[in-house]
Formats: sequence, structure tokens, C-alpha cells
Amino acid sequence: MAPPKKKGAVCKSAKYYRDNPTARKKKAATDKKVNARSEQKSKRRELGRKNYAADKKGVNRSGKDLSHTSNGTIYKDSSKNRGSSKDTQGDKRARGKKK
Repeated sequence: MAPPKKKGAVCKSAKYYRDNPTARKKKAATDKKVNARSEQKSKRRELGRKNYAADKKGVNRSGKDLSHTSNGTIYKDSSKNRGSSKDTQGDKRARGKKK
């Protein structure tokens, strides 16, 4: 298991974008285009509805995210919901293999 991060520590990508404002602007523009897609909007709507329904039922979702998997949507620990090479096609294509 990896040692816990120090308080205030940032990951490599966050540090990179903090130090490179032009790259940060380019990434923000790309993210804006991706998040404006109709399929992304419908995905966020679906998650919002399911989270709302879970809250109405009294489900404890602290520390968990609703994750799109090949078996539908399920609650996962937020740390585990950061991409899986085994879960869905999109994740398989997005995650590189270590050599």
C-alpha cells in the first residue's frame, strides 16, 4: 500500500497545469467541449437522479460515487471510481497498460 499523501501535496498533473497556464487554458477548453456533449449531459442527469433517489431512501453514500459499469450503475468507493481496465469499453480504451 502506498504511503498517505502529505497534507497540501498535489499530484503531478495538478502541479503541471498550475505551472503551465497555456496548457491549463487548452485543457479547460477541451474539458468544456467534452462536458457540453449531449451524452455527457444525459450521463450527469442520470447520476443526479439516482443520487437524489438514494438520498430520499436514506442510503448512506458518504465516500462513494455512482459509477457507470458494464452491469449498470453501482456505488463504488470514490478512490476506486477512477477508471478501470476491466469495467467498460471506454475505460479499457482510456487506460494505458504498464510495460
